[in-house]
Formats: sequence, C-alpha cells, structure tokens
Amino acid sequence: MAKGEFGERLKREREMREVTMDELVKSTRISKRFIEALENEDWEQLPGGVFGHGFVRTIARYLGLDEESLLGEYDMARAEKVPPPPPKPEERIPAPPKWIQVAAVLATLLLLVGLFYAGRYGWHRFAEYRQRKRASEASMAPGAPQGGVSSAAPAADRSSPDSSSAESIALDLSVSTSAATRVRILADGQLQLDQELPAGETRHFSAKQQFEVTAGDSSAVLLELNGQAMPPVGAPGASGTIVLSQKDLRP
Repeated sequence: MAKGEFGERLKREREMREVTMDELVKSTRISKRFIEALENEDWEQLPGGVFGHGFVRTIARYLGLDEESLLGEYDMARAEKVPPPPPKPEERIPAPPKWIQVAAVLATLLLLVGLFYAGRYGWHRFAEYRQRKRASEASMAPGAPQGGVSSAAPAADRSSPDSSSAESIALDLSVSTSAATRVRILADGQLQLDQELPAGETRHFSAKQQFEVTAGDSSAVLLELNGQAMPPVGAPGASGTIVLSQKDLRP
C-alpha cells in the first residue's frame, strides 16, 4: 500500500459521512491527536500493538466500515515503516553421546522383560487363588438350595442431579496501558486491582457476570473482553468508569 492511502481513505470516509473531528473524538473517546496521527499516518505519535488496533476498530465501528478490512489496511501501511527483525543465528543442538542411546534401549528391554515376568507371576497367583476359592465354596455348599427368590436388583439412583442447566460463559478481561495511570477493577463485586499501572502493562482478570473498570486517564487504558475490543472507559485525559458484561460481547 502506497504511503498516505490508508490515512486518506480514513479521512475521506469520515468526511463523506459529514462527521467532524470533534464529533468523532466525542463519540469514540479517542484523543484528537491520535485520530489526526492516523489520518496523517504519523506512526511515531501512535501507540503500537493492541492500542493501535483498538483505535482503528472503534473508528471503523462508528463510521460503519468493515473492521477487519480496515485493520488489514492499517497493518499493511504501518508495516512498511517497521524494519524487518534481524535474522536469528542458527542454534544447533549437539547430538547426545551414543552410549546414552544404547543405555536407553537396554533400559527399555529390561523394563519389558520385567513386565512380562511380573504379568505371568501375577496370573499364576490369581489362578491359584480362584481355584482355592472354588474348592472352599464347594465344600461349604448345602445339600439342597434354599427356597425364596433373591431380590438383588440394584436400586435406582435417585440422587443424580439434573445436569441439563446451561452454564454461563466465563468472562476474560484484558487491561492494557499506553501510559501510567491508576486502574481499579471489580470482578463480580470483588476488588481485584486498585493501583497505578505503568505504561505497556497488560493484566488479565476473570469473572462470571460482570466487570467494573475505573481509570484515572481513560485514553491510557485499552480493554478487551473475551478478545473483543471494548469502548474507552471515559473521555480522553479524564477519569471514567465502565461496566462490562456478557451483553457487551458481539455474537
């Protein structure tokens, strides 16, 4: 993709829908300097990784664009600015000494021989036990069978619970920071985190019903629920609180 095509398309789609920059900032809660950096392809002003993907997803969702297609164009445009990683030197694992292989084969053979003889010995002991038991039962049996009908039918298990109830989907919350900010996490009403996280930190939390997330700087926090990007916590540069549950997951 040629330089400027991604940014020009993003700006053109916004202007075609008559969406101003201030309206986009207010609706998506993304800082104006980040949106301008996307439209100008000023990658040095943008955070990388999940933060850049989260910004593109949120803008695409608000403008009614295909998220995956726009993400692909974003990755192609940004990859042209990232130098390829240096090739890793080839690391050859030295072959083990031959005596180790021979010892392993001998140990395996000895184990198989031991199992074989142990099985034969155990079978003979079991056969002798069965023979003695039958002889003992034959000597103690009465001359005539006693009357009556044996009612040895097993009773029905009445204590088995009905396991047809559906289980709720577990929630996994990923919290990433692009700048240092204080974050407070409540999972199902239980406090999981209340401290300042440094930039570039990523934490995961689990819950059954919902999360309540509070951030000191809303634009410095990116949330993903079960792998899906969530809206910003609040207005850029200000504190905010958001409640996430299974209703926020897209089918």
